[in-house]
Amino acid sequence: MIKSFQLAQGALHPSEDQDSQMLLFVNPDTAERDLLRSRFHLDEHALASALDPDEVSRIEFHPDSLFLIWKRPENYSGGDSFSFEVSSFGLLLNAERLVVIAPDDSQMRGLGVRHDLHTPLDVLLDMLLHNIHHYLGHLKVIKMVARELQQRFNSSMQNHHLVQMFNLSESLIYYINAIHSNGTVLSRLRNHAEKHHFGVEVVALIDDLIIENTQCYKQAEIYSTVFAGLMDARGNLANNTMNEMLRKLTLINVVFLPLNLIASIGGMSEFSMMTTGVPWWLAYPALVLAMLLLGGVMVLFLQRMARDFRAARPRPAGEVGPQGRWRGRFFTRVFS
Repeated sequence: MIKSFQLAQGALHPSEDQDSQMLLFVNPDTAERDLLRSRFHLDEHALASALDPDEVSRIEFHPDSLFLIWKRPENYSGGDSFSFEVSSFGLLLNAERLVVIAPDDSQMRGLGVRHDLHTPLDVLLDMLLHNIHHYLGHLKVIKMVARELQQRFNSSMQNHHLVQMFNLSESLIYYINAIHSNGTVLSRLRNHAEKHHFGVEVVALIDDLIIENTQCYKQAEIYSTVFAGLMDARGNLANNTMNEMLRKLTLINVVFLPLNLIASIGGMSEFSMMTTGVPWWLAYPALVLAMLLLGGVMVLFLQRMARDFRAARPRPAGEVGPQGRWRGRFFTRVFS
């Protein structure tokens, strides 16, 4: 789909003329791609790069035009994933018009609010400024979502909230990469403007873009560093909480194991059948006494083995295998 816009009175106005000063190609089809190749001399690589969400920002200078790929933040749609994505769009600028190749028309929103638009270059710079502010808005949202997730995680300790925190951390990495590559494009555009004497106001506006993009990059970097530290802290907190729960479960098992033993002894129907002629108040105490004696014999046997290991003549390490040395240390520590 092709949308045309004409510059008048410092603003963009929709137009039906395809020779207008600004043309927007929204997800161009085959016929529109042929028009871009034949009329504006864009090759297939440039067209594919403009719509590739993984393409890195870059700028190309030609004798009568320039073509740049810009990384933009995707509109956040909400949901439970808390994932912020980035994509790319292309801009072709010459002395007569600006051609924008994008997957949607969201780039046209908010243009002309901060600065008057008189030339296609003004539209391009205002579009880049709008995208930088879009990044800043998303960073504020990420900060608020991170605080809310921390509160939820502290109250519930569910893995679902931890996965959401991982998604936010991954989104920040993508944002840092996109903002950094956009900064490289702005630096080259600044050098090009000085070289071709664009004008003082244009150069000053590009300087403002560079400053705002740098601040945005630093802010995203700080958020990413803080968030990575919080992720490690939350992971350690979850591990400590799990260890505390396991300790409590172990204590509960220690309390109930003797009770389970007594219940098991009392529920042995085979033992009752074998001791039919013996009163229960003699049979069951005899069984308990036999178990205690068996346990005592086992303890004495292990203690004797430990004494034998201690009394044995010390031997060089080469004469005793690793398994024998391990057994000696184990029994010595346990029964000494």
